[in-house]
Order: sequence, then structure tokens, then C-alpha cells
Amino acid sequence: MTKSGKGERPRCEWCRTPLPIRDGVGRPRRFCSQACRQWDWVARQRANELQLNENELVVTRGELNALRDQIFVLRCAIEDVERDLDPNVDPTTRDYRAALKWLLEAAKPVVAEPLRPSHRP
Repeated sequence: MTKSGKGERPRCEWCRTPLPIRDGVGRPRRFCSQACRQWDWVARQRANELQLNENELVVTRGELNALRDQIFVLRCAIEDVERDLDPNVDPTTRDYRAALKWLLEAAKPVVAEPLRPSHRP
């Protein structure tokens, strides 16, 4: 399990969602759901088949390119919002709303699809 820093909640080992704070005895939770536990197991089995170590990851070129494209769009949105909301320009409420809308539109695709291992032989 990944150790969390001070004040940081532990996260699901598969999807990285913060885990609920739990009082009491017993082992700490490692996953937020049975589905995440299962996907983690499938990924570890596949990694063993491919003789990958814990720090190696296989993704398709298409998946990697799509993620890079989404990150590029998000980076551009952040730059646009920082420029549009420059305090020296005295942005209006409408400017803030438009900037927030653009930033959300750019960010949503990055988190829309949960990570799933592929079932390719």
C-alpha cells in the first residue's frame, strides 16, 4: 500500500480515490470497492504473465496519445484561464464563469474514463 503523507488520506491502490477514514481495529482498506480490488488483481496477473516488475506499465500507443492530447488541452486551458483572470485586467464575474466553464470542459475528459486493464492476449 502506498503510504500517505501527514494529513493526507490514504487512497485506493487502483483508482487513487481517497478512502474513507476508518476508526477501529483491523487492516486498513487498500481499495475503495470490490471492482477496484478485482482490477488490481487482474493487472498484477497480467504483469506477471508479461514478466513486468511493479514499476513497469503497458499501455497502447493510442491510449498514451489520447492521454497526452487531453493533458495538452488541459495545459492550454490553465494558461488561458491564468491569462484571462489576470488581476491587473480586473476580470468580471462573467469572465470568471467563462474561465471556469472552459477549465472544467478541458479537465473532464482527463478523469471521465476509469483505468481498466485491457484483455488482450
